[in-house]
Amino acid sequence: MGRPRAPDETPAQTPDETPARAPEGTEAGGWKVAAIAGLAAVVIRLLRAGVRLRHHGDSGMRRREAAGERFILAFWHRHLLLMPYAYRGSGISVLVSRSRDGELIARTVAHFGIDASRGSSSRGGATGLKTLLRKAEAGFDLAFTPDGPRGPRAEVQPGVILAAAMTGLPIQPVALAASRAKLLRSWDRFVVPLPPATVHFVYGEPMTVGRRDDPGEAAAALKSRLDEAEARAEALAAGQAAAAG
Repeated sequence: MGRPRAPDETPAQTPDETPARAPEGTEAGGWKVAAIAGLAAVVIRLLRAGVRLRHHGDSGMRRREAAGERFILAFWHRHLLLMPYAYRGSGISVLVSRSRDGELIARTVAHFGIDASRGSSSRGGATGLKTLLRKAEAGFDLAFTPDGPRGPRAEVQPGVILAAAMTGLPIQPVALAASRAKLLRSWDRFVVPLPPATVHFVYGEPMTVGRRDDPGEAAAALKSRLDEAEARAEALAAGQAAAAG
């Protein structure tokens, strides 16, 4: 707020509040799921209003968004809550599991204009990947939580690597950390930033995956980029917290 920005740092921008639409390929979840999803979207927007966002190293991604150059956004599952505010492109589809939790997530992100393709590494993965590939052909950017929906935490599952190899789209890693946050007792230690925190988004080095590349090596490279981005975000958040303290 009033401090100079680094050359690669851009101010936060709220996604377009596109009217909610039913996630494609989901079974009817009933009025209860719809109501909970609507409430969750309100809570996320209130949480966003109570924190400050700082974006680091995102200039390349912003150029791609402005030019309509498609890409795959990848982030650890524990960073999901405020990740809608990392994206400013024209349309993105995220892989979401077919579980009940996945239904709730799909309906919640629809309130932010985000499309959901149903499937995961554990249930309906092939169907979800096929749907995502069709979305890529239709002009969508893609999004993955490579360790979702059930882990292991911070381990890259095959889906994002296969999607990158089959589409030729670059993977853009991103991580976040907050100067004040609650870590839930979930499998992934889900991060809930607490007002009046500053939330730092760090965008790592993009990577491409060739059709003949070794999937294991590509997964290890993506994990390294995600872990490096998270470490930098945590260092920035720790410095912010120390300065405030």
